[in-house]
Amino acid sequence: MLRLPTLPALRRRVERWAVSPRALDVVAALFALGLMVLDVPGLARADNSLTGVTATLVLAGGAATLVLRRRLPWLPYAVALGLLGWLHELTMIQFALYSIGRYRGRRAAVLATLLYVAVAYGYFLTPGWPAEHGETVSDFLSLVVPIGVLAAGVGIAAYRQDLVRALEVQRREAAARQAVQEERISVGRDVHDLVGRELTVLAVRAEVLAVRAGGEAHRRDFEELADTARRAHLMLNETIVRRADRDAAMPGLEGLPELAGESERMGSPVDLAVAEEAKALSPLRQAAVHRVVRECLTNAAKHAPGLPVEVAITVEGPDLRIEVRNPLPKSPPDPAPVSTGTGLFSMEERVTSMGGTLRARREGGAYAVTALLPTGLPR
Repeated sequence: MLRLPTLPALRRRVERWAVSPRALDVVAALFALGLMVLDVPGLARADNSLTGVTATLVLAGGAATLVLRRRLPWLPYAVALGLLGWLHELTMIQFALYSIGRYRGRRAAVLATLLYVAVAYGYFLTPGWPAEHGETVSDFLSLVVPIGVLAAGVGIAAYRQDLVRALEVQRREAAARQAVQEERISVGRDVHDLVGRELTVLAVRAEVLAVRAGGEAHRRDFEELADTARRAHLMLNETIVRRADRDAAMPGLEGLPELAGESERMGSPVDLAVAEEAKALSPLRQAAVHRVVRECLTNAAKHAPGLPVEVAITVEGPDLRIEVRNPLPKSPPDPAPVSTGTGLFSMEERVTSMGGTLRARREGGAYAVTALLPTGLPR
């Protein structure tokens, strides 16, 4: 049995279709038809083979080709040239030249404009050209040429704007991918620093036990264990570390008060609350907390300067919860903040790489960032 879509689902479909390129093409076709219908009485008088109804149908058929103007812009252009010669209709050619300039670029638009002027001039030289469309060559050129040049020029300008927007989208996507890649590299460095240290301790400890072992069999086992730890450390270096050694250690929860102090010196007071249980987290998870809080405080200082920021780090069962909230300013800061727009991607990559989730949203006049990640602590 055929099920009809519910009203909300139908509304969503209509909204999606209304902003689609196909809908815009339909609107353009209807708009062109509406303008051409104004000329129907004159067309019926000029051509005795047409009536008001048949002239409207002919124009409707021509305007319908504009629905294909993105994929086949030369089709409405050819139809427009035909209507120009038959009914001396200039409206359709404007939409056609704009479409060629918009979706095929400058060269195609220039070629189409020159061809249009040449064809129109040929029509002008044939008997039957209406006087209102130019009695002399100068009248003809002053009417026909500006129409074509203006329509094609606007289309070319729109084409360039489309290119600029596409390049801007690509730039943002590339910046986001770069931010994610840098965050992955940072996570890899953190893993190396922490796991590498433990492997080194394991290797040294195994060597000590090998010396202390009484039996030869146990000595060989401990030596093999030390060799395995050293090989694992070497593989970790070759896989993750392709950089210069860092001098400073990774900051953890102990570095949060310093972040809060820096934010307060920039004019944004911070209310910092850290649960005691969170201090038992591994250094890797503490580094993730520090990274998320640092990025949130930086964003708050950029977009809501002078407003207080609340930072709460709590342990909820098996999960660690990081929540940073600041009120939104009534008006955007002046001057506008300089931002690459990649901080959120970096935070999300840092959290998801550890099996967590991150959500940033507006909530009742405030901006809130909430991150959940497993604590890794025994229950």
